Amino acid sequence: MKIDVEHVARLARLGLSDEEKKLYGEQLSRILEYAETLNRLKAEGIEPTTHSLSMKNIFREDKVIPCSDIDSIIANAPREESGMFVVPRIME
Repeated sequence: MKIDVEHVARLARLGLSDEEKKLYGEQLSRILEYAETLNRLKAEGIEPTTHSLSMKNIFREDKVIPCSDIDSIIANAPREESGMFVVPRIME
């Protein structure tokens, strides 16, 4: 499949040399040809997947665990106020 590399480069606002246009044209053509071979595969009845292995989330119950060493944790904070970390504001 032939692709107009100059047109694509213009849309992407890329300045390409003649050498680059030729190279990228060949590479894009090979990619599109490969995609076309994938389109010819018979995939009826095959469920879409997001991963090649079947995966299952393992959920555990959330448990509240009291922290007995708050002072040593807060000692690592760059800034602390009333036993809490003070962080820079990121939203107004």
